[in-house]
Amino acid sequence: MFILANFLIALAQALNMVLWLYMWIVIGRALVSWVSPDPSNPIVRFLYHATEPLLYRVRRVVPLFGGGIDFSPLIVLVGIYFLQSFLVSSLVDLAASMR
Repeated sequence: MFILANFLIALAQALNMVLWLYMWIVIGRALVSWVSPDPSNPIVRFLYHATEPLLYRVRRVVPLFGGGIDFSPLIVLVGIYFLQSFLVSSLVDLAASMR
């Protein structure tokens, strides 16, 4: 059973790392959107292509507020924090109970 527990711990750590990295990509996208970036810049294109599918889905559900303020990056960051707090912790606790 310890092999499955170790696998779950490794899975939780990998998931936490992927979520942490995506969180910083979303933050970078939000910071870049405050200036007028060059759309042909490879970094800007990467940030756009990595975040737009998820941000687009959130924008369809949550309307823009007064002044055209886009809260979709904030909602995605809260979702990532929730997944890190709930899912990753649950996987680690499940693995700990299996040992």
